[in-house]
Amino acid sequence: MLNRYPCFLSSLTLLLITVGCTSTVTQNSPAPLPSSPQVETSTPSPTPSTPLLATGQPSSATNAQMQAYVNQLTAQGFAAASQGVWMQTDTSLLANYQGTVPLSAASLTKVATSLAALHTLTPNHRFVTEISTTGTIQNGVLQGDLIIQGGEDPFFVWEEAIAVGNALNQLKIQQVTGSLIIVGKFYMNFEVDPLQSGRLLKQAINAASWSGEVTTQYQTLPAGTPKPRVSIVGGVKRLATKPAGAKPMLRHASLPLAELLKKMNRYSNNAMAEMIADAVGGAPVVAQKVVAVTRVPASEVQLVNGSGLSVENRLSPRSVCAMFRAIARYLQPYEMTIADIFTQIGQDEGILDQRSLPSLAVVKSGSLDAVSALAGALPTENQGLVWFVIMNGGTNLEGFRASQEALLQQLVNQWGAARSLPATLTPNPKREKLTAQIEIVQ
Repeated sequence: MLNRYPCFLSSLTLLLITVGCTSTVTQNSPAPLPSSPQVETSTPSPTPSTPLLATGQPSSATNAQMQAYVNQLTAQGFAAASQGVWMQTDTSLLANYQGTVPLSAASLTKVATSLAALHTLTPNHRFVTEISTTGTIQNGVLQGDLIIQGGEDPFFVWEEAIAVGNALNQLKIQQVTGSLIIVGKFYMNFEVDPLQSGRLLKQAINAASWSGEVTTQYQTLPAGTPKPRVSIVGGVKRLATKPAGAKPMLRHASLPLAELLKKMNRYSNNAMAEMIADAVGGAPVVAQKVVAVTRVPASEVQLVNGSGLSVENRLSPRSVCAMFRAIARYLQPYEMTIADIFTQIGQDEGILDQRSLPSLAVVKSGSLDAVSALAGALPTENQGLVWFVIMNGGTNLEGFRASQEALLQQLVNQWGAARSLPATLTPNPKREKLTAQIEIVQ
């Protein structure tokens, strides 16, 4: 299901760059925009680590608890073959029930998409949307077309479009006599149809045409944010390539990939997941990258899309654990943790707000009509960081969720709750101030 949630960009940084000078309207200047939307090539060296997956026989006590958990479900009539559990510390296997069996994964698929995107694009990659024109500006009127070169930004929403409209106003553009031309993959408000996205952009940059929804989102922006006034006389068109002679005016860079992934995972946004998976080559490439990084057998990573909106997306419990640990390992040189990518209970708002999960755990859930899954990292006093994956199959969504919550709380009571947030689950506070950026090019 597509989550049409409010935008969480409390502020948009407008970076005004002209020949020979740079100024900004905010106190905190962002890093310069990338020179092009290409993949960054500078990547910190990986930190040597222990193997991703623990081996050997699982702890008899914990494994017995997991068997009892599965037995409770089978006693209620749910097939044992549809249940899976994998639980380990960094070095010791605690529990394994069908840990190598690929099961319907639902939105745990987004863990795979996150891993593949990070390894392909790096956490600091920004998706760039370029705005250009074929005309000239005379007395507030752009005589020609306005051209949008899409850059696969999965989080270009009302607030971003409003900022673009205000930047056009700063270029003294109040009217466009031509059309709005869309080139490439331009998404807006999670719409993949470029023409529909263009129509939404056309509406957003002209406050005179705002609907109640746009007005509501405008009210989330800082007080005093201007309302853009850019009317486009023509319609919205799509072209395969940018018209010859088009002159660049603006470049909009998205939030960094890590922040986009966090938004995607906190709200389990299926549209964002599909867009990001597509940006790295689609579901087959995501699966290939996961297998290459985690070294689990390819049979344990079966994906038909990047979001999990299919029962055919199947992952083994241990492959999901390996993905979480691979992400944690990959982020270390960037001074980041999995809490920079996934929901931390008690700290982050999102779809898990109503669930009774242990505080400070970093988790991702997955749900379909007959699937409920939960995975992540649980900080404890006696066992340290416990990596867990619980996958349940059957038409008992609320019941499965309650059982998962009770199981994790039981383990926390048994092992002791962590007295403080461990460094391995502490998000990087410097990333909280990162914003989308707009560059005016003249």
